[in-house]
Amino acid sequence: MKTDKTDVLVIGAGPAGTVAASIIKKAGFSVRIVEKMKFPRFVIGESLLPRCMEALDEAGFLEAVKAKGFQEKFGAKFVKNGKVCDYFFADQFTKGWSWTWQVPRGEFDKTLADSCEQMDIPVSYETTVTGIEFNGTDSVTTVEDVNGNKSQIEAKFIVDGSGYGRVIPRLFNMDRPSNLPPRKALFTHVLDVNRTMDDEPNRITIIVHKYGIWIWVIPFSDGKTSVGFVGEPGFFAATNDMKPEEQLRALIATEPYLAERMKNVEFIFEPRVLESYSVSTSKFYGDGFVLTGNVTEFLDPVFSSGVTLAAVSSQVAAQLVIKKLNGENVDWEKEYTEAMMQGVNTFRSYVMAWYEGTLDTIFFADNQVPEIKSMICSVLAGYVWDTNNPYVKDHDTALIKLAKRIKVRDSLAT
Repeated sequence: MKTDKTDVLVIGAGPAGTVAASIIKKAGFSVRIVEKMKFPRFVIGESLLPRCMEALDEAGFLEAVKAKGFQEKFGAKFVKNGKVCDYFFADQFTKGWSWTWQVPRGEFDKTLADSCEQMDIPVSYETTVTGIEFNGTDSVTTVEDVNGNKSQIEAKFIVDGSGYGRVIPRLFNMDRPSNLPPRKALFTHVLDVNRTMDDEPNRITIIVHKYGIWIWVIPFSDGKTSVGFVGEPGFFAATNDMKPEEQLRALIATEPYLAERMKNVEFIFEPRVLESYSVSTSKFYGDGFVLTGNVTEFLDPVFSSGVTLAAVSSQVAAQLVIKKLNGENVDWEKEYTEAMMQGVNTFRSYVMAWYEGTLDTIFFADNQVPEIKSMICSVLAGYVWDTNNPYVKDHDTALIKLAKRIKVRDSLAT
């Protein structure tokens, strides 16, 4: 069986893999990427956050992405019963990027992978990992290509950025259930000919449809828009006997904010379903490997946290892998797991507050305090590691306390 050698094997050619691959390669180490799918391929997570830009910049991807002309994104708009709450990233509390992109992920991910190949990082598509053996500080990974040919890759370290593939967690029984309840998403892309009816396209719009049910609207620069309903599976039961397109059109027709804009629009593809997607793992690292992106934990699409956690975890992991390969000591628990869980847990608090209605109270309150709004804006921009921000440091209590203050104030006013 053919055997290749590399310093670092990266599993997955999405952002959770390519950001790490590029940073490690720039440090002078050999890197190879294996990817199960053929690119470009469809995946959700189309609205980036400004914190992603720092990771893309360190990886050297910004110019390649800019050249694609993707839709620039300057904030987020939340809508409930016709009332609008805007967050503009330029107003955020944390110093950082004030804009990012909204991207068809197939093209975006392929751009990052192509950039890696231009750096002489081999990318093997349609290649499946069938087994991994760890031998102290080294590993031997067995892979199989689309034609059934098997080979092995010896590596000093493995970065698993395989996303929903979850290669190492599945091979070594590390998957663990998330503490978030199961939810379902029904979505498609449409030819958004009536886009000018709303103030678009330079931000994501998130619509509160019913309690616990919301809609994403993500415009792209090519005139298409991603639209999806998200909620607990029971919400969709009344229309489950319909074909997917009929089901989504029926749901859109029930949302006043979208009904006229999306009436009779062309669906680019038959609506797809993503269900019970939240998942976690027992550990983020081990002897000879580190997990990045959705392999560590995927929460929920509501605040576009997926790509941010993928890119930032890949960035941080790469920096630590470089230290490790250079013979330096790495405290993986403190420098990686604790650091990443700060971001994951902050996003988790906001996801839970969203579905519980706490953020409804905050987002749609009258006379919002600008300083507090700027702190929350920083979280929505992805700066969930800035513990100088009280709404990051005290993420598990700050939102609840704020919502209670707003309710007391409003009750006294009436």
